[in-house]
Amino acid sequence: MEPLIAATIGLLTTAGIYLMLRARTFPVILGLTFLSYAVNIFIFVSGRLAVNLPAIIDKAATGYTDPLPQALVLTAIVISFGMTAVLVLMSLGAWLTTGHDRVDLEDSQ
Repeated sequence: MEPLIAATIGLLTTAGIYLMLRARTFPVILGLTFLSYAVNIFIFVSGRLAVNLPAIIDKAATGYTDPLPQALVLTAIVISFGMTAVLVLMSLGAWLTTGHDRVDLEDSQ
């Protein structure tokens, strides 16, 4: 299970960096989203993957999972959703102002 998750994190990171190096606004936003997904999965996995174990310490349970990474990832998902909406609105405003969606300023002038 760990090699599959490590490969997924690596693939999301690679795709995110590749898309961020593009010169258009939508791929940059999509790349940032992929990077945030990779970081969220990394934080979630850092709490150890355990199946059918409660998130609360119980005397009857044989073990428990750490609830802190789950709370951090949930908070990060909400924040990244809000920031993605802000970036989309900023890029839409830039497109409406300039008429193109190029990120670099040297070639567009």
